[in-house]
Amino acid sequence: MSSSSTQLSALRGMGIYEPFHQLSSWGDPFRGDGSLNIGSSTIVQVDSGLNNKTEYVSQDSMEPSRSDQEANKPADKVLRRLAQNREAARRSRLRKKAYVQQLESSRLKLVQLEQELERVRQQGVYISIAPDSSHLGLPGTLNSGITTFEIEYGHWIEEQHKQVSELRNALQARITDIELRILVENGLNHYNNLFRMKADAAKADVFYLISGKWRTSVERFFQWIGGFRPSELLSVLISQLEPLTDQQLVDVCNLRQSSQQAEDALSQGIDKLQQTLAQSIAADITSGGSYRAQMAAAIEKLEALEGFVNQADHLRQQTLQQMSRILTTRQAARGLLALGEYFHRLRALSSLWAARPREPA
Repeated sequence: MSSSSTQLSALRGMGIYEPFHQLSSWGDPFRGDGSLNIGSSTIVQVDSGLNNKTEYVSQDSMEPSRSDQEANKPADKVLRRLAQNREAARRSRLRKKAYVQQLESSRLKLVQLEQELERVRQQGVYISIAPDSSHLGLPGTLNSGITTFEIEYGHWIEEQHKQVSELRNALQARITDIELRILVENGLNHYNNLFRMKADAAKADVFYLISGKWRTSVERFFQWIGGFRPSELLSVLISQLEPLTDQQLVDVCNLRQSSQQAEDALSQGIDKLQQTLAQSIAADITSGGSYRAQMAAAIEKLEALEGFVNQADHLRQQTLQQMSRILTTRQAARGLLALGEYFHRLRALSSLWAARPREPA
């Protein structure tokens, strides 16, 4: 036996020959030039396997994409919800900030008002001493009700200036009647606040209110029982509201006539009160009558004076309301504008009068 046969027998005995035999049956994997010797069937199988693998991989790679899209849908909803929550929280913070600022502004105004009241109390701006009683050494008493009225009336004048400016701008801008009606109602309510303030001041000191010390000198020239005479203001307003319809003219004339009748009745009542008071004080002056009893009776009569002031303000209030009903919304706005300008010019005339140059004595 040759050496090669002996080696093959040895390989078979070791179980190694068969694989090498199979490998040889596939053919030499290398060509003579050293390149791979791969058959067409082998290439097809490999390509098919690669294609299957490619399809499997592409499907696997696409499946996560779909799941990502499905997962993104609730994620987008969450993001939108978070954005809406952030926007709502931002608006809530802005509203809270505005509310806090408004509270702080109101607190500062209240503190300022309290400081003004305290300063007025310390300075004693209003002291209710009769002119002919100072020589008697009577102590002056500070009337807090009048002090409060003076401060409130100063704020009332400032607010009236703002409302007059708003009415003027609104009429020039030709806003709707609904918006204009709101400004008219605000103007009427502003005068109602003045009448409420005056009622409180009348309780504190009715003579202070009737004397007109809270008004300028020119305004006091037109004073009538603590305020303006309604019939005179109607005459002023009519010229500013033309043209009026025939029915409006009739209604305004009737209103002015009824106002004049009420004014005459109140004026006669005031005159009667003065006569009665003078007679009560003059009675038994030389006969040595009871001084205390006479003063007590006079005070009881003077208490009716507060009622006259309240009735006069009620007449003024009713005249303004009736006038607003007769006029259209735009006419009522023009009327309030004219009324505010009228009072403003009276105050300006007072300032000019006080500042006028005077001839040296």
